[in-house]
Amino acid sequence: MPVNIEIKARVEDIDVLRARAEALSDTPVKVIPQEDTFFNTEKGRLKLRVQTPDEGYLIYYERPDQDGPKRSDYHLAKTNEPGNLKTALALALGVRGVVKKNRYLYMVGQTRVHLDEVEGLGHFMELEVVMREGQSDAEGQVIAEDLMRKLGVQEEALIEGAYMDLIES
Repeated sequence: MPVNIEIKARVEDIDVLRARAEALSDTPVKVIPQEDTFFNTEKGRLKLRVQTPDEGYLIYYERPDQDGPKRSDYHLAKTNEPGNLKTALALALGVRGVVKKNRYLYMVGQTRVHLDEVEGLGHFMELEVVMREGQSDAEGQVIAEDLMRKLGVQEEALIEGAYMDLIES
């Protein structure tokens, strides 16, 4: 399975963080509306991410619930019928909950910087260091921590888990 090293944090001043991300980014920002439906599973997390009526991604991932850099092993399957797939998964597994957000995507080297406006929760930042073949988790953690410092994200802002966990708490 592909691997990311991830960091997630609450954001106090989204405008300041957006300016810092834009200054570091290799590409222009991409705005992506997303609706993530989480399904009941015995292990890991399973969500269907719908971006448009004919574009979605079924994402299974395993990641420890801890703050700071953490390894996320994931598998992604694209679908052009997300509504139909959502119905089948809901019938088979049951829906755990739904997370709606607007995602602002910036690319900094091999890292995806997400600035998220999450409905009902507020503003967050997520770093996903997309690991290359042969890179160690430790290398990914160094990249994530360095970028976290450059963006001015404080350790006390780091959070565990997924947005779904925050909605449920």
